[in-house]
Amino acid sequence: MSFAIVAAIAVSTAVSAYGQAQGGKIQQQEFERQAEEEKIAAEGRELERKQELNKVLAANAVSASMSGMTGEGTPASIALESAKQIGTSEGMLNLSEKLKQAQLRRQGANARAMGNIQATSTLLKGSVGVTKAYQSAE
Repeated sequence: MSFAIVAAIAVSTAVSAYGQAQGGKIQQQEFERQAEEEKIAAEGRELERKQELNKVLAANAVSASMSGMTGEGTPASIALESAKQIGTSEGMLNLSEKLKQAQLRRQGANARAMGNIQATSTLLKGSVGVTKAYQSAE
């Protein structure tokens, strides 16, 4: 009878630890999925920004040519400076989006590590329970 109790405690502990480890693994997979979705969404937003920028630049070029401006002098300097600022802005947006994705991946890794730590803790507590049950059975 006492062997059955010890075995039940051991099995219960193992199942609980396995469940905790799997829970951490599932959370990590979920964070990885979120990071991938964010990457896809960021690529879509970047494409939309580029298309809008191309429309504006094309409209500016048409407007400048219709008014007889050449591609030299102050209008060209302004366009160049605008392009530099847009490039800097795009770079910051891309960096921000990549940092968000990296944060999601770190959260996933942390969730998995916590699941493993909880599983280890459960195994240690269970081993103490098994030892006590075994000693009381003797």
